[in-house]
Amino acid sequence: MGLVIIFALVTLLAGYASYTSLKNKNLLGLFFALGTFVVFGWFSIMTVIHHGFPTAH
Repeated sequence: MGLVIIFALVTLLAGYASYTSLKNKNLLGLFFALGTFVVFGWFSIMTVIHHGFPTAH
């Protein structure tokens, strides 16, 4: 479950990178940041829905 936490952090950073790239009008950076945001975000959300929130056992 630690991997899901790392992927969620990557999703948050990709969201920030998308905003920064849009603000700077960097279209290639925006393309890759949005792609990362969508892929890692989808994986994180679906894992939490399927397996629940990560807990420390």
